[in-house]
Amino acid sequence: MGLLVECPECKKRNSQKVKVCKCGFALAKYSGRVYWIEWYQDGYRKRERIGPNKEAAEQRLREVLSARAEGRHIKKSPDIRTRFQDLAEWYLGLPEVKAKRGRSYERDQLSVSKLLPVFGDRLLKDINSEMVEAYKQKRLTEPSYKGTPTKPATVNRELACLKTIFNKAVGNGKAERNPAQRVKLLKENNVRDRVLSSEEYARLLANCPAHLKPIVNLAYYTAMRQGEILNLTWGQVDLKDGFIKLRPEDCKTNEGRYVPLTPELIAMFKDMVRGLPGVKVFTYKGRSVASIKKSFITACKRAGLNDFTFHDLRHTAINNWRLQGHDYFRIMAATGHKTMSVFKRYNTVSKAELKALVGEKI
Repeated sequence: MGLLVECPECKKRNSQKVKVCKCGFALAKYSGRVYWIEWYQDGYRKRERIGPNKEAAEQRLREVLSARAEGRHIKKSPDIRTRFQDLAEWYLGLPEVKAKRGRSYERDQLSVSKLLPVFGDRLLKDINSEMVEAYKQKRLTEPSYKGTPTKPATVNRELACLKTIFNKAVGNGKAERNPAQRVKLLKENNVRDRVLSSEEYARLLANCPAHLKPIVNLAYYTAMRQGEILNLTWGQVDLKDGFIKLRPEDCKTNEGRYVPLTPELIAMFKDMVRGLPGVKVFTYKGRSVASIKKSFITACKRAGLNDFTFHDLRHTAINNWRLQGHDYFRIMAATGHKTMSVFKRYNTVSKAELKALVGEKI
């Protein structure tokens, strides 16, 4: 009773202490071991094939022996009959997952699309931490959609999704264990310091199509996130008091906030055709704007702006407020940052500002 190792030559199941099978195969030197568990129930010998993961075999054996001791029915492990593809489809179909805000659900879908080619056809019992570790290292060598090496942050999002899928599955009785639990995430260094000068911003705006200009303008002056802007409705725009009111469900941090409007933005909104309170502010050809990815990339290329993302407009707005002398607490209230550590990542100190420390004028 205990763990058994399957001989790849004769298929005989041997005790894991056996170094050489009766057929002559050297089990001790074989790295591709397949584990079984063995126990006795009501006088009958029972066996169950687990797979190449020794930890999974040991865990399953403990569960079986515990159930036997307590007189409970020994259920077959879901890991021996469920493939990862089925588990991923189940996860993406969960109401709480589909209800994720912003682009979080799209991020999960993208992560799953990267995980499936490697794990999709595998039974859960055959997936182990070594496979997940190998996936992590391999993804770093693969190019991103931009043609550049895949960043650690991207790989970490995929690993986090994998961990979450298995955690949900374990909690719902669809898996016995999480093979990604002990796999460590990669160190990230995604802090960006790209901010636009006023001249660069003028070039960008000049190359934006008509429907994109007000969106870029709003981001540049308010530091609002892309999702907050695209989901903005007219009922949230208060031109009388000069504020945009963001509800908790609109924000990444789940906390509502007021965003102040500059005179330029108030004039911009007044020039637009105002819709009903529940109507989206930004439209294109009669429909609300769902994505600006292609149009923004094109505008940046035409303006000669390299390595610039829409989120960098948020960096630029925050940096401009700092240079204007506003205190951090007011800026954080407008941007929705909860912690100073995250907020500081958005501040870029220029060389000219550093020169001011030794008496040179900015």
